[in-house]
Amino acid sequence: MTIAVYPGTFDPLHYGHIDIARRAARIFDELIVAIYDRPQKTLLFSVEERVAMAREVLAGTPNLRIMPYHSLTVDFAREQGATVIVRGLRVVSDFEMEYQMALTNRSLAPDIDSVCLMTSLEHAFISSSIVKEIAAGGGAVDHYVPPVVLKALRTRFATR
Repeated sequence: MTIAVYPGTFDPLHYGHIDIARRAARIFDELIVAIYDRPQKTLLFSVEERVAMAREVLAGTPNLRIMPYHSLTVDFAREQGATVIVRGLRVVSDFEMEYQMALTNRSLAPDIDSVCLMTSLEHAFISSSIVKEIAAGGGAVDHYVPPVVLKALRTRFATR
């Protein structure tokens, strides 16, 4: 049985993330969407909020679990019995960073492979940063994020 981990901050979760998660879940026996709780960037939502949104949005995928984590991704993957780390690629510029990360992870954990899935064309330009910037400015993001995330974004920016 092959267990894969799809790590990220998912702040916020958008349709590009969902595309990768659902497709990866079709490839592997089990997929863990691993939500990193303390990245070196400013977060809009707490790890609990991000986990709750992901659980609601991805609830219909039987072989998929959502879990928070705070360690190195390779350490989390090992703890879960995973042998694969899934990453999404949107544009060519993503490749260089993902390649560097894959090589680093490989040096830390030679027993864990990295697999990159290309995001579907309709989601290739979406990033969490872009979604947050548009939402902060009062722009429409309903075609980038599911309703639960849209509601959370509107609530968060209404209180700022």
